Amino acid sequence: MLAGALLALALAAGPADQPPLPTVPQSAEIQLKVQRDGSLSVAEAISVPAGVTMDRRVALRVPAPHHRERVYGVRDVVLEGSGTANVDKDVFTVHLTPGTSIVRYTVDGAVAGDRVTWELAGGWNTELKFLRASFAAPKIPTAVDCLAGDLPCAAAQIDHAGLTRFTQQNLAAGRRMTATVELPAGTVPANEVLVPAKTLAGAFVLTAPVAWAWAAFGALLLAAAAWILLARRRSDGKAPPPGGGFHVKAGEFASPAGVLPGHVGLLLRGRPGPLDLAATVLDLAVRNYLWVSAEDGDRRLARRNPPDEHLTGFERAVYEAVVPDEPVTLAELRQRHIEVPRTELAADVVRRGWFATRRLRRAGVRIFCYGVFLTVLLALTVGYAQLGVILALAGVAAAGTSAALPARRRAGADVARRLRGVAEIRVEDLDEPQRELVFSRGLPYALALGELASWLAAFEGLEHPPPVYWHAGEISPDQAGSFAAAVAGTFAAARRGRLLDGVGRDTGSQQPVGTHATARPS
Repeated sequence: MLAGALLALALAAGPADQPPLPTVPQSAEIQLKVQRDGSLSVAEAISVPAGVTMDRRVALRVPAPHHRERVYGVRDVVLEGSGTANVDKDVFTVHLTPGTSIVRYTVDGAVAGDRVTWELAGGWNTELKFLRASFAAPKIPTAVDCLAGDLPCAAAQIDHAGLTRFTQQNLAAGRRMTATVELPAGTVPANEVLVPAKTLAGAFVLTAPVAWAWAAFGALLLAAAAWILLARRRSDGKAPPPGGGFHVKAGEFASPAGVLPGHVGLLLRGRPGPLDLAATVLDLAVRNYLWVSAEDGDRRLARRNPPDEHLTGFERAVYEAVVPDEPVTLAELRQRHIEVPRTELAADVVRRGWFATRRLRRAGVRIFCYGVFLTVLLALTVGYAQLGVILALAGVAAAGTSAALPARRRAGADVARRLRGVAEIRVEDLDEPQRELVFSRGLPYALALGELASWLAAFEGLEHPPPVYWHAGEISPDQAGSFAAAVAGTFAAARRGRLLDGVGRDTGSQQPVGTHATARPS
């Protein structure tokens, strides 16, 4: 009770308002009082002997563990006496001329947890003969520590009135005296400010903004994972949507969603192949762009009509590659290097909304490059370099998300499901003109789907088989099917031949030990 009353009386008297004046030349009397808001009020009375000046430089950024720096703020500086006292960036400087001067100021950032730390003296250009300081707080401290350089101070104790007192004699020029007082929990709010050190390691220190950025990145990853799972679930759905199959209306043939035979491999298998190339050639024939005739046990393809606006880019590319100038036989096609026009085909399915573009992957690569650049820039300048790392990882996540997402979009998955079983047709529901149109127009789809046999079987039992209008002479549906199979075999054999040629060239070439060449398939 008596100690509490004495402490209250001492606080009411305001120990930081008027410190006792020094009685010894070149000495200091200091009073400190921690306020209830955590700020530290300081009053220093310094005696400067005649004929000399005293200068003090206090660094307001001091090293802290884990590549950090502790930042103090000094404000409300008032000098009573002769000299100057200023706060520049990260430095508090005092210049005193002969006489006794009092420097008053307020320190922010001195409270870390329940510990109050401040440099009582240090950075003076001259020796201090004697230093005495007192510390007051709203509650009596529980522990106290004081260092003069690397050694304990001459005295540091809590007196009977609850004030903490420090003394030190002969503090050498440049030597620092730092006091730490531990208060009961919750006495004053903490206001310590820690920032990354201005070093390369400090640039990568985890800070509050960086932690929030990591949290946002984690949320982004969760959202990307959910997006991927949902997209894959939609893409892998098995239920066929309504409206599947071929349609004939007003003498016009229509496939599901306008899909072409050349789309089948990409929609169902994820990549086109020789079968899709053969189906496209057959489709060009049945749509009267190519004319088929028999010649010496082989089949000859010739241009019948020029390409027009009804052909897509990849169909036009196939048309020009198969019959560039003169008519060509299937035997001659086996010797040519005709490949599926993948670029034009991919552009077409993207345009139709069936496949996604790779803009997300390209954006991810750009974001990664920006992140690397930002990491280097921040590491060499203001710090917070982990923000650049997070940006780079976001780019990697974007590219990875693009790779994990199914290339086929929901609309493409719907078209693919409608293609399954499209060759199952009820011929008896069609009249004769419709049978002729559906047989020929559906034949390339049956070839691409690998359902050529079932397609032919659906028409072979008819009393009046549908005529084949795109082939010179009269041929039966079975002969049309044989031609379709021959076209498919032509491009498959051509591809195998290119692979074997590539392997042969690799085997026959003389290469240094440890190297190899790889045949590039179509």
